[in-house]
Amino acid sequence: MSLKFSVGDLTIHRIIEQEVPFFPALEMLPGLTAEVLAENRAWLREAKALDDQDVLILCFQSYVVKTPHHTILVDSCIGNDKPRPQRPKWNMKTDDTYQRALDVAGVSVEDIDFVMCTHLHVDHVGWNTRLENGRWVPTFPKARYLFAKQEFDYWTEQNAKAEVPPFADSVLPVVEAKRHELVGNDHQIGDHVRILPTPGHTPGHVAFAMGRGKDDAVFSGDLIHSPLQTLYPELSPKFDVDQAQAAKTRRSFLERYCDTDTLCCTAHFPSPSVGKIRRKGNGFVCAAM
Repeated sequence: MSLKFSVGDLTIHRIIEQEVPFFPALEMLPGLTAEVLAENRAWLREAKALDDQDVLILCFQSYVVKTPHHTILVDSCIGNDKPRPQRPKWNMKTDDTYQRALDVAGVSVEDIDFVMCTHLHVDHVGWNTRLENGRWVPTFPKARYLFAKQEFDYWTEQNAKAEVPPFADSVLPVVEAKRHELVGNDHQIGDHVRILPTPGHTPGHVAFAMGRGKDDAVFSGDLIHSPLQTLYPELSPKFDVDQAQAAKTRRSFLERYCDTDTLCCTAHFPSPSVGKIRRKGNGFVCAAM
């Protein structure tokens, strides 16, 4: 299993925190029928994307991307010491899996120049902060944390109605430490990093395209969770705020990168998680590298 990829002048490391059965396929994807699942069960199991009980297997990971100028962390996964009672495998974790994965990649928390979140859901912001003397402090002390303004505003509004724990313990402490920037969809970092609006999963969800002058790699976040959605882009998970918009965005994204050399780095596909988009019938596949 490869944890390191090179494309153009980018070096990409996968930082895996968990790879586990997550949700029953028919429950997570409300538009999925038992018949369609049966037609696809064999290849999904072979790809380690579905277990023997028809539960979707998801990988929870970050990507560290080294450009010629910066070291960037894309999404910060689940985190430790975070109260997540609805998710027993995430609740008050204390393991060193994430730190060991960074070590294997030869990266320290001090090396990260930018932390970029595709959106602000619990499993994409967790390591934004760590517990130190009873306080949440930024995990990556030298990094600027970039949050899409539309996404940040949406969660600020939700948090004002009732506390959203991941926002309270993994986003607001970064703001209080003055380590954040709210950025628009036209924001770029040098000539290597661009934002691609991909709304639907959340109102301000974005993907990140990287490469000098062309998209050598794209980081899709929760635009897509399972290889089954590549083949059937209309299948939106129940977690999408706007399932119809998410389906439209997903197909548009897959069309954009279909039959190109762009490396698609997914947030949740089972290992190897990274591939190139190719057309298959009325859908697509993410062909592993």
